[in-house]
Amino acid sequence: MTRSGVVALAGRPNVGKSTLLNRLVGEKVAIVSERPQTTRRAIRGIVTVPDWQMVLVDLPGVQRPRDPMTGRMQSRMARELRDSDAALFVLNGQQRTGPGDRYIARAVAAAGVPALIAVNKADLLDRARMAAALTEAEALGLEEAEIYPGSARTGAGFKPLLEALVAMIPPGPFLYPAEERTDLAPSVRVAELVREQVLRRTRDELPHAVEVEVDETEERPDGLLVIRASIWAERESHKRILIGAGGDMIRQTGTAARREIERVVERRVHLELTVRVRKGWRGDDAMLDRLGIE
Repeated sequence: MTRSGVVALAGRPNVGKSTLLNRLVGEKVAIVSERPQTTRRAIRGIVTVPDWQMVLVDLPGVQRPRDPMTGRMQSRMARELRDSDAALFVLNGQQRTGPGDRYIARAVAAAGVPALIAVNKADLLDRARMAAALTEAEALGLEEAEIYPGSARTGAGFKPLLEALVAMIPPGPFLYPAEERTDLAPSVRVAELVREQVLRRTRDELPHAVEVEVDETEERPDGLLVIRASIWAERESHKRILIGAGGDMIRQTGTAARREIERVVERRVHLELTVRVRKGWRGDDAMLDRLGIE
């Protein structure tokens, strides 16, 4: 008999949920950045072995909604958590727990699903800080949740965590074909890889005000995949930053994104990027629908 189920990865922004997801899946499914609000959609990574399949959902980091976009992100987080078979609450062991962590703990408890706690970045902690991190995790109020220290970056300590998660998923048929690693549409996955490179090259408010949309793909007879995509900004000043002096920034972004896309699609890619401006798009429900931010 096989087992299959959905595990929600919950946690504050930038605790390492996306890195952990990629580590467990074995390939890059979710983009990774030090910027808050990196994960805007519920990203699913699929782990399949002969007798079980686990669907890991990287939820948007919990934060107080500031606009319709972040409001949608938090609604999606709560909905996915309720619909999961189990939850993995990820903490950053380098940081003290705070109101955000206690809010998530209450949300996990309210969802009524079995839960585990992962204390991430254990490889960067000395003995005293590790002891403090474990004590703080215990104090969050999820009394039946076992705690697993480890490192999403190196993979250390996560074998027993994975075994515990597998034990929590119910018997049942696989939810996805065994060869699939994510249910993200190819266009969304490409757009996320482009946005990742924007995040790495910008700062302050600009990363939050940028989204990427794939406009068109074309397969050439010689095997070349042509992708045309738009980088959406909220202000003309943002557009100038994204393009850079003499187009330098957009060229660097495009080159780095193309390399990442080629690793995923395993073929040659020609990437064309255009920067467009739509004022206040984060508060525009029609635009959010178009971009797939539910």
